[in-house]
Amino acid sequence: MRFVLFSGTTEGRRLSRALAALGAPVTVCVATEYGREEQGESAGITVLSGRMDEVQMARTVAGAELCVDATHPYAVQASRSIRAACEGARVPLLRLLREESPVPAGTEVFSTAQAAAEWLKTTQGNILLTTGAKELGVFAPLGGDRLYPRVLPLASSLEACGAAGVPSSHILALQGPFSQELNEALIRQHHIAYLVTKDGGPAGGFGEKAAAAQAAEAKLLLIRRPREEGLDYETVLQRCREMMECG
Repeated sequence: MRFVLFSGTTEGRRLSRALAALGAPVTVCVATEYGREEQGESAGITVLSGRMDEVQMARTVAGAELCVDATHPYAVQASRSIRAACEGARVPLLRLLREESPVPAGTEVFSTAQAAAEWLKTTQGNILLTTGAKELGVFAPLGGDRLYPRVLPLASSLEACGAAGVPSSHILALQGPFSQELNEALIRQHHIAYLVTKDGGPAGGFGEKAAAAQAAEAKLLLIRRPREEGLDYETVLQRCREMMECG
């Protein structure tokens, strides 16, 4: 019995190792070499890195007993492609959902990064962006001098910052997890007035960012998570166990 996981998240790594420990061969698909490094090497787990189109996904899942979509909550297009690939290959699919976070009172909530950027046009003050390098172009019209993007320490991230006009002294190229204390220190050091984030849940450090923003008196802006249906980690793991027991 073979399982295929499209991962790149804490939950995906955890699930892949749990299934391998139960004796199931697991193929884990991650989009980048950074994702491969985070996944690491474990007995019983084959890691494939690189972005796939729908046809490549279908070839990868073909013959598997189950596919689990454990990609990031905001990876909407990836999830759509995975669903279509599984339907084409006639492979059952489970969506593993990350736990959502409570939203603190006073938070400005937006449906998209574009909406958050539009709201910020009428404000003044430095902005700490923790939404990832892919969103930088949306915030670029606000002026690079206002932006302090926290991005992964990758060449592609630095290129995105440069394209958005962000001064090199404003680039926070760091790898998490980040404590409340570190978040708070960055807010104070760079005189941040607004912290823009997504709801990565407890695993994504949302609570630490929210607490730091409150302590350092920075306004919290949240890009709301896309609505979708799925299962939590324990339920997905139990479903996999039941499939293995049924053989």
